[in-house]
Amino acid sequence: MSEPKKTQLKAVDFFCGAGGMSLGLLNAGINVLAGIDNASDCRNTYEKNINGAKFIKHDISTLSPTSLAQRLSLQICDPNLIFAGCSPCQFWSKIRTDKTKSARTAFLLKQFQKFIKYFLPGFVVIENVPGLHSRKEQSILPGFIDFITRLGYSFDDGIINANHYGVPQNRIRYLLIATRLGKNISLPPAEIKTSLNVCDFIGEKNGFKKIAAGWRDDSDFQHSASSLSLENLQRIQITPKSGGDRSSWKDKRNLQIEAYKGKDHIFRDVYGRMYWDRPAPTITTRFISLSNGRFGHPEENRAISIREGATLQTFPSSFVFHGTNLNHLARQIGNAVPPTLAHKIGQHLLSFTSNG
Repeated sequence: MSEPKKTQLKAVDFFCGAGGMSLGLLNAGINVLAGIDNASDCRNTYEKNINGAKFIKHDISTLSPTSLAQRLSLQICDPNLIFAGCSPCQFWSKIRTDKTKSARTAFLLKQFQKFIKYFLPGFVVIENVPGLHSRKEQSILPGFIDFITRLGYSFDDGIINANHYGVPQNRIRYLLIATRLGKNISLPPAEIKTSLNVCDFIGEKNGFKKIAAGWRDDSDFQHSASSLSLENLQRIQITPKSGGDRSSWKDKRNLQIEAYKGKDHIFRDVYGRMYWDRPAPTITTRFISLSNGRFGHPEENRAISIREGATLQTFPSSFVFHGTNLNHLARQIGNAVPPTLAHKIGQHLLSFTSNG
């Protein structure tokens, strides 16, 4: 992994998960002091990939600012300190899942406020699903913005597509950058490129050998794929390559799914293949499952592998994920901030401090 460059800027990554935000900031030249997360299955991944940073396993609702100050030797009103808060986002996601469990983490942004109030860092970064912004009547975002404004922060925020920041996905996110050091803070400029498609990142020419569903790769490359039931294997075998969807087997009585009979106009991505010549869909925590989105490989008869998902999230091949099963690894990858997006954010903050 890249060594942190000499710089005055330093960061604490709240809700760090596997370390996507930390890795991007680190590679931009920012000294990442620590990642904080309550998920114990992220510890090994974070500690073994994010050089020089501590992993603090703690629920921030019970972590005090004074304790954090002691652990990391943080100073109050440090203009070079960045607090990144990318809290769990499932509750605000438009994906139709049971929100009961995620409701417990829906308002962690409010817990993040106590650290901002106590330390008054030079910068605050928030990255989350767009639902945090669009569902303002339910979310805590308006109160958070009022909170930082009253503390003297200026900010810029908006809905971005990570594809415009070096990520080969149509990954729509809410991004906020705030500072108390000046009035002209902005989001990083978007840049549209034509070389951010699936074919530019995975496939044989990019070092991914052909594998079958259920293949297990015990090497650090982690090119492992989930198994498929006989029915799902038959479904994907007759799904056209590069963008085919479930309409190709809608009239197959033994393959059609009861819930979708006569409803071929809805949820068209489910059981679909990715397109070679387009960006990937959003890599979610269930990207290794054919039935949870357009996660079918463009031409091989399986869902994409752990390493393919990580690559589309812009994790380097040297980044090794640690967990007890494929679902744990996929959750770490899908929940992460794409490191390349974080890198762009870090570069932007460095440019701001240099140019004002």
